[in-house]
Amino acid sequence: MERGLFWLPLLMIFFWLAWSGKNEYQKLEAYRQWAEKFDQAKYDIYAIIGVKEKQITWGEPAQSLPENLPSFSLEDVTKIRLLVNNHAADINNLPVKGKPFLEFNFTDDKPPIKIPFTEIPLAAKWFNYLEKLRQ
Repeated sequence: MERGLFWLPLLMIFFWLAWSGKNEYQKLEAYRQWAEKFDQAKYDIYAIIGVKEKQITWGEPAQSLPENLPSFSLEDVTKIRLLVNNHAADINNLPVKGKPFLEFNFTDDKPPIKIPFTEIPLAAKWFNYLEKLRQ
């Protein structure tokens, strides 16, 4: 009886891990299908981004195929900033730790859009790519 009580939590952990893996696989497959129509795309646990010409589409990853995601044109963007912990980061001297975001400021009264990233170097690469595309 004691052995059964010992193995039951381990069995529950195994099923939870299998369920979590299946959900993450479904998210990756949905992203893969979604990303095919873009020139450049990014997936991580915080956000998905797709760039087609100068149009950016972004949102949160989901198990189903993403639909009706917000998008904007780089032509409407006045400034792109790389933020780490909500402070502007120097692209030539990147911090080692922190929460990176790309912030897009617009010409009209539209509020800025912040897209989160998991890694600072990845956010910096996207910052450089989008700056070149914007010009």
